[in-house]
Amino acid sequence: MEAEKSIETTQAEENRTTDKLPLSEKISYSFTDLAGNMLYVTITTYIMYFYTDVFGISVAAAGLILLIARVVDAISAPVWGIIIDHTQTKWGQSRPYFLWLAIPFGVATVLAFLSPTLPDTGKYWYAAITYILAAGIIYTGIQTPINSILPNLTKDSNERVAANTFRMIGGNVGAFIAGSAVLPLVGLVGQGNDRIGFPLAIGILAILAIFLLLFAFKNLKERHTNNTEPIPLKKSIRATYRNWPWFLLIGSFILFWIAQTSRISMSVYYAQYNLGNANLAAIFNGLTILGMLGTLLTPFLVKIANKHMTMIIGFLIGIAGQTLMAFFEHSIPLIMISWVIAIFGFAIAIAMPFAMLADTVDYGEWKNGVRATGFLTAIGGAFCIQLGSGFGSFIPSLIMEASGFVANQAQSAASLSAIKFSFIWLPVIISIIAIIPMIFYRRFEKQESKIKKDLQERHQ
Repeated sequence: MEAEKSIETTQAEENRTTDKLPLSEKISYSFTDLAGNMLYVTITTYIMYFYTDVFGISVAAAGLILLIARVVDAISAPVWGIIIDHTQTKWGQSRPYFLWLAIPFGVATVLAFLSPTLPDTGKYWYAAITYILAAGIIYTGIQTPINSILPNLTKDSNERVAANTFRMIGGNVGAFIAGSAVLPLVGLVGQGNDRIGFPLAIGILAILAIFLLLFAFKNLKERHTNNTEPIPLKKSIRATYRNWPWFLLIGSFILFWIAQTSRISMSVYYAQYNLGNANLAAIFNGLTILGMLGTLLTPFLVKIANKHMTMIIGFLIGIAGQTLMAFFEHSIPLIMISWVIAIFGFAIAIAMPFAMLADTVDYGEWKNGVRATGFLTAIGGAFCIQLGSGFGSFIPSLIMEASGFVANQAQSAASLSAIKFSFIWLPVIISIIAIIPMIFYRRFEKQESKIKKDLQERHQ
């Protein structure tokens, strides 16, 4: 009897040891989101401005293209999840896609920022196709394994939060590079010609992103790929049955991305037309690097306030920062301070869903006997980002079109008010609504210890 207990204790200690991720892997994991954000944030921040002010597409048409493309892309998210659940290689389930999609991702992003001379109809089709490829199908193919690999790296919840913190830091660095370096780089390499400057600048970032993804592929290791056979689609869908924490999480995350995309994509317009200085957009987006402070604080908040409450705290801080900007519109320094407060809060909020998705995978297995890692994390991650980002660009485009916005001209009072509303107040309203699902998530988070214990007993 004592020998059996000794064996069990030794096995438990070995499991804990193998689930401790080395620093090198956490850093490598951060490179995945660094690369992804460097290109994806560039697209979400500048593509609408590029379409309207460089490529010559109307604001309404640009918004519609982004919405349709994102809906198509959102549909591709569960497809990518199913593909990953059916993937079996010597490298694992998720890791191979960093190798296979690195170069296509970089090339497609550059193509999205080319502006060939075409008739209006040709411009619409070119914009739609290249956008769907870059920000949609291929990016979703990168984003999905970034999410789905986490449950396979470790079963330790604390290690997942720690690894996700590294990932968020990498994402913040990527967003900082996209936000602060793109416009100056466009001006430098294009010498005042944005039609030349954008693709050249994006090409430089694309090369860096490719190397980062290949480095991550080389150094990450999937330890817990429990599925010995591919999961049929019907069985993957069964993992969602009564998986209420998963539904609540994706609801809140879609709303988060509507709010986030609205504030980021409108920052260029707000800087150029409301503040009278387009270069301030680089400062706005460059300040996102300070979100790392919120990211670094997240693991400590989780230990004090648990996960769902940490996400709510992040939303509340972000809402406070956004609201303050409305009262400081005549003071650029105070606007920037308010913007930083919002960045800090939203950085905390965005860190949580990616870590919590791994817990909903556990819940699906516990509730339904199906561990559909790829399917659940694809919808919970890439689907939410694509759908939320689509509406986050489309809703402001409708508001701006209704106000009479015309690119590259002095704007009317109505247009300036529309830009201000889309930049400041729309994110506030959506963020308040996004808090509601997290209030209901609380009861499921309380069950996590029991779920992990029950699953451990099943796997023995």
